[in-house]
Amino acid sequence: MPGRKCKICQHADRNKIDFDIASKNGSLRTISDRYTVPIGSLKRHKESGHVVKRIAKAAEVKEIVEAGTLLEQINSLKDRALNILKSAEGVEENGVKVPPDLRTACTAIREVRGILELLAKVTGELNERPQINILMSPEWITVRTVVLQVLEPYPEAKVQLIEALAKVEVQQP
Repeated sequence: MPGRKCKICQHADRNKIDFDIASKNGSLRTISDRYTVPIGSLKRHKESGHVVKRIAKAAEVKEIVEAGTLLEQINSLKDRALNILKSAEGVEENGVKVPPDLRTACTAIREVRGILELLAKVTGELNERPQINILMSPEWITVRTVVLQVLEPYPEAKVQLIEALAKVEVQQP
């Protein structure tokens, strides 16, 4: 026999019930009385993880909405700064060319650069995590390869050399 469908998940007041359970707005008995549902159904609903999954999904949706709003705000700032830059570079008003305002243009350029940097960070296009680059000279790699090849007939000595070299490499800055 297939599993029964959760009565609470199908209930017309599911959102309110889930909220009351999650916020501990009363005991399960109180919630049961409030929505006239069996307490056993409430227990199964809660223990099955339905409430937790729903809360997690709601939090994820909220995060996505907030991220979208943040991106919209950043893009709006970018558009405004670009408009200021455009007008500061000199425009034509009523057929008359207005001279550029270089101070305002430079300030607008700095603002646009900062906004683009922020946008790149938010979207993940700019990675500021530290990176470690390990450089080995070609000469060292050649010498190491030759020594290991010469030691091929002597496996015990080769293992000892590899272990000693590994210790030296770890100690180097």
